[in-house]
Amino acid sequence: METGISLPEQIRCAFGSRETDIRRYSPLALAYMGDAVYDLIIRSAVVERGNRAANRLHHHAVKYVNAGAQAAMAAALQEILTEEEAAVYRRGRNAKSHTAAKNASIEDYRKATGLEALIGYLYLTDRFDRILELVKQGLERAGLNGLEKEE
Repeated sequence: METGISLPEQIRCAFGSRETDIRRYSPLALAYMGDAVYDLIIRSAVVERGNRAANRLHHHAVKYVNAGAQAAMAAALQEILTEEEAAVYRRGRNAKSHTAAKNASIEDYRKATGLEALIGYLYLTDRFDRILELVKQGLERAGLNGLEKEE
């Protein structure tokens, strides 16, 4: 793959997809993408903190990849979101989902969906640096910055 081209663009090129207007994506499609991107960031951070059994990696990651943690992050980030980001977050939060939260309140599930929609939007608009900034700030502001190295 060529360097200097974003991952979403490389994927579009590799699979012959055409670029579409991101504003036409449903908020739940954005959340679907954002869920995967957020999960990849957290898994990467967990793995970088120590090579251990996959089961232990998973148990560490789920502290951060759940509706409660994501809802806390979303609430903590509200004051630093741009107007555009806040609008995308609200679209995701207010989207009518046909799935129910398994281990979370409806309110937390909706806030988490809003955060995931925002992450998906930023990913698809090639703003990975902003995603990393928001995830890092969100973890810190919500008191979830325990991605420390395990001995």
